[in-house]
Amino acid sequence: MAQAAGCDVMLSDGLKQTELPQDQDSPRRGVLVQMSSGTTGAAKVITRTWEEIATDVESYAAFFTASAAMTPVIACPVTHSYGLIAGVFVALHRGHVLVVLDSLNPKYTLRRLRETDQPLLYTSPAMLHTLARLLPAEQRLYAANTSGTVLLEAWFQLIRARTIHLFQQYGCSEAGCVAINPDLQSPYDVGHPLPHVTLTAGRNGTPDAVRINVAGRSIDTGDLGHLNDTGMLVFTARADDMINVAGLNVYPQDIEQAVMALPGVSDAVAFRIADPHSGTRAGPTTRSAAARSPQNSHRRVQTHDLRPCP
Repeated sequence: MAQAAGCDVMLSDGLKQTELPQDQDSPRRGVLVQMSSGTTGAAKVITRTWEEIATDVESYAAFFTASAAMTPVIACPVTHSYGLIAGVFVALHRGHVLVVLDSLNPKYTLRRLRETDQPLLYTSPAMLHTLARLLPAEQRLYAANTSGTVLLEAWFQLIRARTIHLFQQYGCSEAGCVAINPDLQSPYDVGHPLPHVTLTAGRNGTPDAVRINVAGRSIDTGDLGHLNDTGMLVFTARADDMINVAGLNVYPQDIEQAVMALPGVSDAVAFRIADPHSGTRAGPTTRSAAARSPQNSHRRVQTHDLRPCP
């Protein structure tokens, strides 16, 4: 990783220095080296200049005023942009004394939140869902920020009901955070663009490729979405996840929402499978809320006939 990023020295084993041979003789400017999450393919080495990071932090802090008086509680890795830049660096820029949790035990997280004044929790959708389920009926989270993936509708409804201030942000490792929703009312409304970036996507409710234009670069996110009348970026799906069924574009989350609305279904995942007639089709797998054994905990639901709504 260090060699791929063009580093001169690697620190390890108690700050032991290891010099790394490089092809370039001229000195290079300092950069922040990160690995992408790898959720959409092999993890990539990302290098960004500190000038770019400073622009991110200043733009984020100036735009996201709803969180200005809150105390960040970081319950996610600080090795990625979400926890490090949006969480730690923005908090330091604002002069906050932040809380970084090195344990992701949900009960411990809830205890630390109760001990913190106006806590703003930075964490993952899965952790937010777990915390919302563990909260006593009379309690709510003060504030929470989510990122990384769109919340399932059932998860969103639970988390929204158990959180006073719910935020969502959108971005990628190459560009950091590029959009924020300061009042999340739909899981697909990922945010308005920050001042230092320009987003291009579909219009009039028709999804198209989402691209980030920042610092003279154009970055293809691999996502599909559209900008609504207020400029909000509305996420549709990962481009690779779209299922083409005999020429009809089918999005996994639409199937998952429909299946999870059925009685007794607690979770659902839709994916692409080969079909000799239509090329591909959707094959959801569900989990029953009443399941008690591996034998009956999963059942396969095959979608044989997908047609456009009239």
